[in-house]
Amino acid sequence: TLVNALIAHCGDSLSGIGGVRRPGILHRLDKDTSGVMVAAKTDAAHAALAAQFAGRTIERAYDALVWGVPVPHRGEIAGNIGRSTRNRKKMAVLRGAGRPALTRYRVLRGFGTTASHLECRLRTGRTHQIRVHMAHIKHPLLGDQVYGGRPRLPKGASEDFIGVLRGFQRQALHAAQLSLFHPETEEWMTWKAPLPQDMQDLL
Repeated sequence: TLVNALIAHCGDSLSGIGGVRRPGILHRLDKDTSGVMVAAKTDAAHAALAAQFAGRTIERAYDALVWGVPVPHRGEIAGNIGRSTRNRKKMAVLRGAGRPALTRYRVLRGFGTTASHLECRLRTGRTHQIRVHMAHIKHPLLGDQVYGGRPRLPKGASEDFIGVLRGFQRQALHAAQLSLFHPETEEWMTWKAPLPQDMQDLL
């Protein structure tokens, strides 16, 4: 886990920062979502970064590959997210329950009507937010075993495409960019993580 990797890298200096079980951890990525994260190495950094997350000043951009092409090509999805009433292992968009969630998206590239490459930006940080919101508007992520449903293969899909898709064993979601104010210098800083090879292969 990330916690074990951080402790191995930083040693005992992380103990207790943000809690014994989650030293230095401020936010999460879903299992099998790739990309950039931030972790705190001191109590002061943890407090400052936690305040930025609470104040929603930290900016996060994700690459997502989804089935179909959303219309309009730029928009936002607002819908409370909470535990599904049908399947307690899943999250869902709920009316009159859950917590407010807002995802902004734009289409970077469409592939006919089959699929599209999106940039998604989080205004909130709910569990499975992008995956739940995209599935809610009928454009689930490629490879999403929980919210994706059956693959929507186009007629005449090539064996190469089918092979790459079947070999893709995770949701096509990548945390591409994270921007924040440095907790000590207050300088606005940005980090980027290049698109991993498996998503490049899908594209």
